[in-house]
Amino acid sequence: QVQLVESGGGEVQAGGSLRLSCAASTSIFSFMSMGWYRSAPGKQRDLVATITKSGNTNYADSVKGRFTISRDNAENTVYLQMNSLKPEDTAVYYCHAMTPQYFNHWGQGTQVSVSS
Repeated sequence: QVQLVESGGGEVQAGGSLRLSCAASTSIFSFMSMGWYRSAPGKQRDLVATITKSGNTNYADSVKGRFTISRDNAENTVYLQMNSLKPEDTAVYYCHAMTPQYFNHWGQGTQVSVSS
């Protein structure tokens, strides 16, 4: 069973930055993809950014140019650097991983709150 533990959430003013981390309990080297999703109050969980095993990235249009996803296979960790944060970025952010067996795993989530 893969466990994903997020950290780095918190409260920040608009224009500020946060870096989220997602530490996996096992090697992520062979994971098909890892990513970040978010869920705002009353809304569905939406994709924020993903990164594949080969390093290809994909971003939601709303975060392009502001957020950067990266992975450190040696540390079994994926990061989300969030710059120029906006109040509409306020949400619970969830880490996701897809194993080579195409099993999906989710973290418990970390709250990000951006005040105007």
